[in-house]
Amino acid sequence: MPEITLREALKLGLREALDCDDRVFIMGEDIGLFQGSYAVTSGFLDDYGPDRIKDTPISESAIVGCGVGAAAAGLKPIVEIMTINFMLLAMDQIVNHAAKLRYMSDGQLEVPLVIRTVTGGGGQLGATHSQSFEGWFASVPGLYVAAPSDPYDALGLLRTAIDDNNPIIFAEHAKLYQVRGEVPDEYYSIPLGKAKIKRAGSDVTLVAYSRAVHTALEAAGLLSEKGVEAEVIDLRTLRPLDMNTVLESVRNTGRAVVIEEGWKTGGFAGELVSRIQEEAFDDLDGPVGRVCGLDVPAPYSGRLESKVFPEPQGVVNEIERLYGL
Repeated sequence: MPEITLREALKLGLREALDCDDRVFIMGEDIGLFQGSYAVTSGFLDDYGPDRIKDTPISESAIVGCGVGAAAAGLKPIVEIMTINFMLLAMDQIVNHAAKLRYMSDGQLEVPLVIRTVTGGGGQLGATHSQSFEGWFASVPGLYVAAPSDPYDALGLLRTAIDDNNPIIFAEHAKLYQVRGEVPDEYYSIPLGKAKIKRAGSDVTLVAYSRAVHTALEAAGLLSEKGVEAEVIDLRTLRPLDMNTVLESVRNTGRAVVIEEGWKTGGFAGELVSRIQEEAFDDLDGPVGRVCGLDVPAPYSGRLESKVFPEPQGVVNEIERLYGL
């Protein structure tokens, strides 16, 4: 199987969609002439033209609103919002319109809309460009949320998202675009709501998504050196959420730690901890842990910023604190 970057996997998925379905078009800030802020759509304007690769004004509410309307009218728009931080400006369009039109019209309207956006910190972009809001959107009925961690999942989930007839937030971590991985030449897709065991283990379950999966895997490597074998679960999607895979793992290991880059207070990790406690309490050998981003705005300083987000040794320390392993 060829090895490609996550960016290349996304480019492949977008080109497939444009080539195979005339209803598909992409719109967003700087995606055409400027080649895309993260170069995912580089070359697209030349290949597909301005009718299908639409540079937009700097107005996230208008961009998403146009996407919702186009989707309801029968097209399949893919909207790119430069970062998830800017989606705050389109919350009404996303939460009150995209998520609810199908329900409020009794199925007469569908919103087959994919909103691609960049999430997460670590790039020294400051407090207003380094946040992780995908957990917020996962709390909204009517929205789906995908957050791939590697090229294989990015392509497989994007194919599914584009084919789906529901609005989907597709959160791409800014620090993962250069991550490489094997992607088969044969066509495949990944269903929404199906987590993946990235590493088998019997002593503790580590639950994560997006870049935190890589933190979990590194932590598992450190634990293995001490004779502790961690099982790493990549959620892949936050809504729909595959709790069955998580619970099955927790019942085998008896211990669980959730890792998330977002803030601990009100974060999605708290939802996961609650569900594990509710549904697997009798199988637990101790409390369920959380390793999250600190409850502070992300600093611009690289040295300070590195202290804000979860790191592998911090996961190991939390496991030692909770379970004495």
